[in-house]
Formats: sequence, C-alpha cells, structure tokens
Amino acid sequence: MTGPLREREDARALLASEAERARAGAGRLVLLRGATGTGRSAVLEAAVAHAAERGLRVLRARCSPEDTAVPFSSVLHLLGPVPEFADLGPGLDDRGSAARLWRLLRSYAAESPLLVAVDDVHLADGASRRWLVEAARHIDRLPVLVVATERSQYDIDRQPTGLTHALSPSLVRTHTLAPLTDDASADLVRAAFPTAPPAWTADCVRAGAGNPLLLRALLEDLDGTPPPAAVPRTCAALYPGAYPAAVSWWLDSAGPATAEVARVLAAAELDGWGSGTEGAALLADASGADPARVSGWLTAMTRLGLLRPDAEGRPRYAHPLLRDAVLSGWSADRRQAAHRAVAEAMLRRGDRAEAVAGQLLGTGPVGLPWALRVLRDAATVAVREARPEDAVSYLRRALLEPLPDDLRQRLLTELGSLEYASADAPAGIPRLAEALNLPAEPHDQVRTAIALGTALTGRGEVRTAVEVLRRLEERLGDHPELARTVRTASVLLSDQDQTVRREAYRWLTDTAERTPELVGATGQALLVRYAATAGAGTAQAAMSRLRTLLTVPADPLAEPFLLGTAAAVAQWADELDEAERLVERGLAGQRPALLHPMTRALHDVRLDIAAARGRYDRLTTPRGPGVAPVNADAHALLALVETGRTDEARRLADGFDLREAPDSWELNRFLYARGVLRLTEGDATGALHDFLECGRRQSARAVLSPVVTPWRTAAAACRLALGSPREALALAEEELRLARVWNTPRTVGRALRALARATGGRRGLDLAEEAVALLRNSPAETELIAALLTQGRLLTSAGERAHGRECLREAAERAERLGAVRLRTRAEDALRAGGARRRATAHTGSAALTDSERRIAGLAADGRTNTEIADLLHVARRTVETHLTSTYRKLGIRRRGELREALEEEA
Repeated sequence: MTGPLREREDARALLASEAERARAGAGRLVLLRGATGTGRSAVLEAAVAHAAERGLRVLRARCSPEDTAVPFSSVLHLLGPVPEFADLGPGLDDRGSAARLWRLLRSYAAESPLLVAVDDVHLADGASRRWLVEAARHIDRLPVLVVATERSQYDIDRQPTGLTHALSPSLVRTHTLAPLTDDASADLVRAAFPTAPPAWTADCVRAGAGNPLLLRALLEDLDGTPPPAAVPRTCAALYPGAYPAAVSWWLDSAGPATAEVARVLAAAELDGWGSGTEGAALLADASGADPARVSGWLTAMTRLGLLRPDAEGRPRYAHPLLRDAVLSGWSADRRQAAHRAVAEAMLRRGDRAEAVAGQLLGTGPVGLPWALRVLRDAATVAVREARPEDAVSYLRRALLEPLPDDLRQRLLTELGSLEYASADAPAGIPRLAEALNLPAEPHDQVRTAIALGTALTGRGEVRTAVEVLRRLEERLGDHPELARTVRTASVLLSDQDQTVRREAYRWLTDTAERTPELVGATGQALLVRYAATAGAGTAQAAMSRLRTLLTVPADPLAEPFLLGTAAAVAQWADELDEAERLVERGLAGQRPALLHPMTRALHDVRLDIAAARGRYDRLTTPRGPGVAPVNADAHALLALVETGRTDEARRLADGFDLREAPDSWELNRFLYARGVLRLTEGDATGALHDFLECGRRQSARAVLSPVVTPWRTAAAACRLALGSPREALALAEEELRLARVWNTPRTVGRALRALARATGGRRGLDLAEEAVALLRNSPAETELIAALLTQGRLLTSAGERAHGRECLREAAERAERLGAVRLRTRAEDALRAGGARRRATAHTGSAALTDSERRIAGLAADGRTNTEIADLLHVARRTVETHLTSTYRKLGIRRRGELREALEEEA
C-alpha cells in the first residue's frame, strides 16, 4: 500500500509510545485489529519504519496459510535461521522447543531493544500463536515490543478465537482500525485527482466503501480515465483491474461461506428483498447459511460501509461497481442458480409475485409450473398498474419456459400487444404475426388478428391490416359470429385511410341491404355512425336505433365495437352522461394486455366528452411527440388556446410536420385545432387555410356533418375577418342546413351563432337569440358562452347596450368558471368596446360563486349526496360534481365537510 495514512493518527501515536516504553525496558504486546483492507499492514509498516529510526532492532514475519502445518514456522521467520530447528516437521510441538526459541529472543533483547512485527497473526501456525501468547506474559520486563496484526471481521463461518483471548488486558494493548470516513476518503481522491468535481469525488468515495484497500485500487484503475469520465458501473471498464482483484481478495479472505452469501446478495439485490431480519432470513434460505450469522454479517458489513441501507432499509452494496466486482468471480450459470435459489426462497416465504418474478428474470428456464404462474401473475399486476415495460420483461422471460403451442400463442399475443403499446413498438408486430401462425382456438386467433390489425394500422399500414383480418375471416366459416367480429374490426380500422374506408363502408352497406344477418348488431351500429357523419340522419333516430342494437346479445369479442360506436354517437347527440356510461362499460370489458382498436377509440370519446363540457384540466396534456398528431394532441392544442396558454400551444403545434403525417381523421382534427390557434394569434389567412384543408379532407372521406369537426363555422369567422362576408354567409348557411339534419342543440346552436355573425342586423339578432335559447339546453357550455358573446355584440351594435352588457357579463362569468381565458378575454374586450366597465369578478370567496354553485353547495352542506342533488335540481350528476369542484377551489377548501363552515364565514 502506498500513499499517506488517513485517520490512523491514534494507532501511530500508540505504537510510538509503546516503542519508547520498550526502549526503556518495559515490553508489551500491541494487537492491531481490523477488517480486510482497512490498512493493518500499512500501519505495521509505519511502526517498523519508526522503530528503526529510534534504534530498535526489527524482527518481522508475515504469516501465511501455507505455513500452518509446520510448527513454529512463523516464529522461525521472526528469529532467523536456528540450526537445531533445521529438521522441523509436522507434529513437533514440545515445550522444550518453545523454551529454546524464548531463550533466543532473550539473547536478541540483551543486545538491543526489539520490535517484533507479526503481520496477519491469524494465519500463523498454532505453535507460533501459543508461543507469542506465552511471550506476551513475560516481556513486560524486557525491551521488546511485539506488534501483531489480526484480521477481525464478522464472517458466516465462525472464526477461531483471537490471539489475545487468554491474555490479561494489562498485558496487551488492542487497537481496532475503523473504516475511513467519507471526508478522509475524499481527501485521498482529491490527492490523486486534484481537479475532480465534487460529484465525481463522492462517487469514488461510495465505490471505495470506506476501505483503504478498495479505494486505492480504484484510484489506480482510474488513473488512465480521469474525470470528467464517469466512475464506471462495471468492472469491464477498469484497467488494469486492481479494484476487482482487491474485492476478490477480500472475499477469499472471508471464506467460501461468506463469499457465497456476499455474491447471492449481489445477484439478488432487487426490490422485494426485504429489510432487517426478514431480508437476512431470505438470504440465509437462498444461500443455505445460518440465519443468525447472516443477520450479523449484514450488520457488520453495514457498519464497515460496504453495505448501505436504501430508503426502505434494504441492504445494498455501497456502489454498483462494488456489486459488480463481488459478482465478477461467478459464472453466468452460477448467477442464474443464485437467482433461482432466491426466487424459490421468496416463494416459500409467500412474497408477492412480482418480487419472485424479478428474481426469475435472472434465471434460465425453470421447467416447473410455479415459475410460469409467477411470471404471468407478475405481468398481470404490472399491466393493471400501468407499467407495460415491466409486464413485457416478465412475458419475455415466460416465453423461455417450455410451453404448449396454444399457451405460447396467447402469451405472444399479449406480449406483442404490450410491446407495441410501450417503447418497443417495432418488436410487437413480429410477435403478433408469429402468434397468428400458431395453432389456437378460433377466439384466440381473432384476438390475435385484431391486435395485429390494430398495430399495423398504427404504423400506417391500413390496407395490410384489413387484408390480415380478411384472410382470417375466410377461415372462420364455421364460426359466423366470430367472422362478423373480424369484419367489424376491418371496417373500423379502415377509418384511418380514406380509400380503404370507402371500400369498407360500400361493402358494409351493400351487405346490410342484401343479407343483414351477415353484418350483425355491431355492423349496423357502424352504419348508424357512418350516416351520422355523412349528414344522413337525425340524432334522435340514431340514438333510438343504437339503444335497440345495444339490447341484442353480442359475442364478448364484438361487444367493445358496439359500445365504442354507440358512445361516439351518443357524444355527438349531446347525450354526454349516456356516452360516459358506455365508455366506462366498454373500458371495463377491455383486457389491458391486449391491443384492441376500441381501447383507443373509447379513450378518444372520453376526451371528446371532456372537451364538450369544457373540462380543460383533463385535456392539456398532449400525447406527443410523434410523427403524426392524434386526437389527444388536437384536444390539448385547443385546451391550451382556450386557457390562454398560446405559447405552449404554439410549441405543440410546431412539434409536428403535418406534411409527413399520414392521412387520418386525427390529422383533420389537428388541422382544425391549429386553425383555431392561428386565428387566435391573428393569422386569419393561415387559419382559413387549415379550416378549408380540414374540410376538404373530411369531405373526401364522406364526412359532411358538423358533428365531427365544425370547420365551416370556423372558416366563416375567418372569411368575416378577411372582409369576405358573402363567402362567410354561404359557409354558415351550409353549416346550419347540415346541423338541422342532425338536430341537436349543440350543432344547431353553433351554426345559428355563426350565421348570426355573418348576417348581422335584426335578422342576425334573432338568429343569435335562437342560438342562446337552444344552447341553454345543451351540456356544451363553451358553445353557450360563444353564442352569448355574439348576441351581446349584436345587441350593442344595435344600440341595445344594457341588454348587450347583460349577455356579455354572463358570458364572462361562465367563461371564468370554466377557466376559458380566451372567451373571458373576448367578453371583457367586448364590454369595454361597448363603453361599459365590467364588474370586477371575485376569484375567491362566496362572492365568486355563481347562483348554481351557491345552490348546489348549500344542498351539499345540508348533507345531500351528489345523486340526490342532481335529482332534486334535474341536472346531471356530473354537473353537480363540476360545480362542487369549482366551489371548493373558490372557497379554498378541500373536502365536503368544510362546506358549511366556509359558507357561514363568508355570509
């Protein structure tokens, strides 16, 4: 060992004092104890150098395991050649030999004060150890200082008693070398690398684990890769490999039982290990060691700094590099065996499936039923907790077990679905294709084909997806219900490509006219949806037809298609509560581990519902980044605009190159959202381009009704801003014509509002008044706010300022309650332009409550449930929840029980 000694001043002072005492004729035994690598030999070398400087004669020996069979071999190394001991062999251990060696020591002491230095005395032969103990009893009147170093470390195998076990404390001075503190370790690092940054130094300190041997070995290995290169996490990055060699020597000195436990701990250092006695018992079970000894070893290693408890108290190696070095002496097979032993121990202990599965990830095939069961259970938990990456790891490992074809097919389908949904999307499609080629029950084949079709569609390969499903349909002649489900999936997936979509719906329409039984309830529902988007039916008729179809018994595989389709149409029909119930029912029936087009579709409807209700807090998180925007991105863009966060909206819009995006209905919706952003920013020309392009694309898909995207209304506003009222009027009239076909308050009210703006005058006022009256019965409050704005402006322009201000103030108050900053700002601007100063709106306290909020809060304070309040006031339960949430925010409270006191304080 080279370099300065750190934090060993007490030991050096003790040895210097005892050397002076020996020079004065009073000898003693000094025992330097410490764990492997704590610097015992270095301190002994310092004592030898000091003694030589002070004129003491030095006799020294380093004990070795190879000498233990020869009696007195260590003493003979100390005293030099002794002729009468030349023929010593095993078994010669008599008192006469000990006496002769003692006389030799006395003769040396008579010539000069002595320092007798014995390194690693725990490795000395038994005769030498007894001789040293006996010598310690008689050197107190001789100028002899005996300094011995002894390994003192808690091991799994019990070690023999120490050298001084039988000596009186007055005859020996014992000093234990403690691990280095972090400060001392940092000094050593800075001495080797003066310019090292603090974080790099701290990382080295952790890898050194308070052990001078390990730290100096690490610094030697890092000499060729100084900072800013990171401290490695694996020994493969170290050269010349002094650090792993030092760790290996530490394990060898601890014995095979300790090394086994240390390596099992390193191999199984994962979540679920346990802490305290629980973790020790598991480690003992896995390694076959005594639990009490394992617990003691963990405690000792933690005190030494080699182990550090994590936040949950689990024993961890101080640094990943130390853990890797501990494992470097094991082959891959041995590591796998350790993981399996730990997994079996955890299973016996009754640990969670995920904890056991975490260990199985490090093993090869087990070939026993319990392993597959654990891995599948762990994957199920991970999927339920929305951790698809973990579920993928468990299923990949499960496929290594021996499996029959049908089970392998199901696991491949699940794995491919999860891989596609997670970060490893490219791996999912080959897995699903492999699963589709394995023999399986028809239901399982359909699930796989639907998952593969969904994945292919997501990659823009819509025609390929449809072809996959059609090939399977041809093989399902004996299963007409399943064939209808596959056919429905084909039609639904075709929505992503306008050419394929036209073909699919043409076939579906023709088949429904000729042989409706081949289409089934789900196909009929798709035709209802198609008619709704094409402007060929009323909302009332569509919902009546769908409610009838929902009563028809459906195959479990087909039911999600029916529910998702009905939910979308119900949302368009302003039946938002019914749409929500259908969404929840549809999602409850989905298997999260299987890729299915209706999972995404149902979530899209949920977003559409939130947007209709103005729940911007649920919409401002986009899905991106990606090549093409999706529905969530469009809603997020609109929500950011409506809440006044236009800078964020611009960054989101600029994150997509729409020229590279494949054609889809989601692209059309994003074009509309970007148009709204551009119009808000004052770019009416750019906005008009986006709205007209959205309309062109939708028309090419035979989507004419404003239920999907009201692009004509928005384009009319742009035409007015650009000074083209005739074009605006034509767009608004066409929008109203199509809206009256569908005939819901939202669509008709919105179209009336657009036509009112384009028309102006008394006729425009009448249209605006009709729009407001209609929209008061709609759940879409943002549309009512926009209509109130239009009515207020037209009234102001007509000279009816007082009435106009009432409309504008109501619009502003409603917008504030929703958090619709853009609409509120427009209402305030209109109030100021009309010569009125808008009353300051209270943002907190009871003064900020609307009449509806105050009425609902009072009933809730009286102990009424949300359902009871909804029934009493003839409103939706969701409306009650929305008003209460707003009330809590304004009153600064967090729960229902605080309502009464808050209302009384504000009264």
